[in-house]
Amino acid sequence: MRDELLAAVDLSAYYGERKAVGNVSIAFRRKAVTALIGPSGCGKTTLLRCFNRIHELSFDARVEGSVLMEDQDIYSAGVDPMAIRRRIGMVFQRPNPFPTLSIVDNTMAYGGRGLSRAQKQERAERALRSAALWDEVKDKLRSSPLRLSGGQQQRLCIARAIAAEPEVLLMDEPTASLDPIASAVIEELMASLAERFTIIAVTHNMQQAARVSDVTAFMLADESGTGRLIEVDDTAKLFTTPSDRRTEDYITGRFG
Repeated sequence: MRDELLAAVDLSAYYGERKAVGNVSIAFRRKAVTALIGPSGCGKTTLLRCFNRIHELSFDARVEGSVLMEDQDIYSAGVDPMAIRRRIGMVFQRPNPFPTLSIVDNTMAYGGRGLSRAQKQERAERALRSAALWDEVKDKLRSSPLRLSGGQQQRLCIARAIAAEPEVLLMDEPTASLDPIASAVIEELMASLAERFTIIAVTHNMQQAARVSDVTAFMLADESGTGRLIEVDDTAKLFTTPSDRRTEDYITGRFG
């Protein structure tokens, strides 16, 4: 089995004529956490959204190049985007539970197709346990998710993503809107989820990237505003002996 599950090959992303991400090539290791870091506006979130074809849902958005999942280009003709999104789940910056669905129904919003009621209940419990949320909600599964705290809502969104049993989990600044205690819970959760999933996470928090990731990729916008991949390496190496001076300047706070 190859070590890489997902890879971008000369990938560029556009909004109309504006090139937001330029010619990125990067491979992601199975069951590892890769952090995408860089200043605001360098294309991190746009790149992340390309990996499960959410980018193309934006107005006038398109990509060039390839995203390979086990050697299949997910942008090839005939590939079902919804099938890709089931294999590559996503957790957004702000918790977004469906307000009209109960906690348990939120959990199974993406992962219940073709399952019996009992199977749905079993998978929902498994997902909520995996998201470290079961013990906090097991007595109120039919309640509104809006009664949960922000951190609990984010863990519910993680449970919803993993209930679909994806292979890759994309996380776009999953702790940006949370307090330090809730953020620490999510960070611990990411470490445990990496035993089952390949995780790619955007973060602005250098300390968080150092704590939770195995690999870190640094992006920076060029003079035209196009996001470029500057350097990718094992996190420990990138944070101690980066190869590019721009990486060192960013992680030491000289800019960004």
